[in-house]
Amino acid sequence: MTAQAAHGAAPGEPGSEDTPHPRAFWPALGALLLGMLLAALDQTIVATALPTIVSELGGLDQLSWVVTAYLLAATAVTPLWGKLGDQYGRKRLYQAAIVLFLLGSALCGAAQDMPQLIAYRALQGLGGGGLMVLSMAVVGDLVPPRERGRYQGLFGAVFGASSVLGPLLGGFFTQHLDWRWVFYVNLPIGAVALLVVAVALHLPARPHRHRIDYPGIVLVASVAVCLVLLASLGGTRWPWLSPQTLLLAAVAAVLLAWFLRVERRATEPVVPLELFRVRTFTLCSVIGFVVGFAMFGVLTYLPTFLQVVQGVTPTTSGVHLLPMIAGLLVSSTVSGRLVTRTGRWKVFPVLGTGVTTVGLLLLHRLEPDTPAAVAGVYFTVFGLGLGLVLQVLVLAVQNAVDYAHLGAATSGASFFRSIGAAFGAAVFGTVFAGRLSDELTAVLTGRDLPPGVTAEALQHDQRSVTALPPALREPVLGAYSSAITDVFLYAAPVVALAFAVSWFLREEPLRASVRTPEASETLPANPVERSSAEEVGRALSLLSTRGGRRDLYARIAARAGLELRPAACWLLLRLLHRGRVEPALLADRGTLPRPLLFDAARQLEEHGLAERDGLSLVLTAEGRRAAERLDDAREASLAELLGDWWTPDRPRELSELVHELNEEIGGSEDEFPRQGRRERRGDREPPAPLAA
Repeated sequence: MTAQAAHGAAPGEPGSEDTPHPRAFWPALGALLLGMLLAALDQTIVATALPTIVSELGGLDQLSWVVTAYLLAATAVTPLWGKLGDQYGRKRLYQAAIVLFLLGSALCGAAQDMPQLIAYRALQGLGGGGLMVLSMAVVGDLVPPRERGRYQGLFGAVFGASSVLGPLLGGFFTQHLDWRWVFYVNLPIGAVALLVVAVALHLPARPHRHRIDYPGIVLVASVAVCLVLLASLGGTRWPWLSPQTLLLAAVAAVLLAWFLRVERRATEPVVPLELFRVRTFTLCSVIGFVVGFAMFGVLTYLPTFLQVVQGVTPTTSGVHLLPMIAGLLVSSTVSGRLVTRTGRWKVFPVLGTGVTTVGLLLLHRLEPDTPAAVAGVYFTVFGLGLGLVLQVLVLAVQNAVDYAHLGAATSGASFFRSIGAAFGAAVFGTVFAGRLSDELTAVLTGRDLPPGVTAEALQHDQRSVTALPPALREPVLGAYSSAITDVFLYAAPVVALAFAVSWFLREEPLRASVRTPEASETLPANPVERSSAEEVGRALSLLSTRGGRRDLYARIAARAGLELRPAACWLLLRLLHRGRVEPALLADRGTLPRPLLFDAARQLEEHGLAERDGLSLVLTAEGRRAAERLDDAREASLAELLGDWWTPDRPRELSELVHELNEEIGGSEDEFPRQGRRERRGDREPPAPLAA
């Protein structure tokens, strides 16, 4: 989001030529929400279908790659989508992302073997990454800062809903239709989004010239692929000291060194290396990597445990996962509110990683006959731990960096969590495949087996387990149970390492502008790239809520030396900008509740700040002076929220953003005229914001 000049119309204001017609705004926003839903849902809907997919297509040792391919592709291209959108316009790119995603979805549904499915999932991830970053960015084109918090909250709700609906829908389609509908369901939804975007979405053509770090994007993706391949193939298909493994490790090392050299010279690097000099960013990146590692590893293999070992249906397995999702949502919401209220945040990553470690140890205790209620408690503990730490990592990073690196640091923190998710799914896949092969071989050795029953066959088709004789089925299910729960056991020390690292975080006082990020930045892996101005605008847009405006006006009244209630302050500023106001008409329009509005008008008259001119109120000379002090105090308060970002050498865009927010915060879209306060006040330059 590039801030408009303080005296111009902000994007999204009525009358601005950049704004879609009001009748087109909601369809356009709906199309963006549908696009976000497609990308977010696809991270969770596949998990409950994986056991059935593997049974039909085979390749149990490749199961994790169905998740890994999508996450890796989506993460790698996110910076590219964001910068291309800035440079060439977002509408066509958004349409291209939808088409790419739908093409990948159709091919995934038609896949005939696991290598095909994995390749098509990567294609789907390329489009999914674009849907995420462009959906969030287009909101900044459509909506001014004062309204942005409200609409971005809708995207957070979509992410929360997808976390709950994904496992349920994946199980339902798999059980009652066919697993291929997990992918085909995207086609009608995406087609509607594509049509509405073409008709209703009209964006300004404002290309911002960026130097895109193509080498950095390619190299960081290549390094991630090499490391994931090394974790997946080393010790399974290739011995750890085989020529292939050593060659792959050498290639990864060379690419990493090349990436570091490129990033030092890049004008706009994917990950600015100077961020790693910030202790909090480095530690939070490590913790985020581990959290992503644990979260998606567990999400990948819990449905397999429930469906294969405990014999529940795909739909029921989705229901069984709800306690984990509920725990995550509850703890992330509560921790976010506590951080905002108290300003203390370090306790949450420490507590969250500790609880997550305990949750993994509890999941290791799962048995084929574990009651659903007990398993639900284990799932809830694990979800609570994840929720406690997810909210805070992005916030801590935002609070620790300079304004110039705010956008890059925010996307960087999410980027490492996404890479951890892809890496974790691959590592868990390797551990699971190796453990299952060993366990099945041990169970079947020395037994009289029915024709065609081998360890390889049982791994290839998990449905064949149910056809085994009871005497053989029980030990085979025990082998599956042991292999899956051992994965959770091996993950526990990794998360415990994050627990140890979290103690080294330095709790710095929160800037007043830093608030817990929306759910879309903290639930699924979502490395959305936004500029520093966008991040500040998002944080300050929380002032547009009713409670935020009330608190703001109470503060600026005290700062301006006025004993006025918030509603009277609002009315006083409206009089400054409008010249005259008829309270009865405002009351009829529902701008403020009638009793509150009339009480505000009466208070201004009693203080000699306004007088009647017929049915209207106009400012007195004293009222105009008071209103100008209040106006300056409001802008000064906004600037103060930025803390040490508001320095004498602050960038122009930050000053413009504060001016813009100062004009816009406080009411409905038609509250102020198109001209800004400088025109109303004779082009008088406002005082320095911190000198009020």
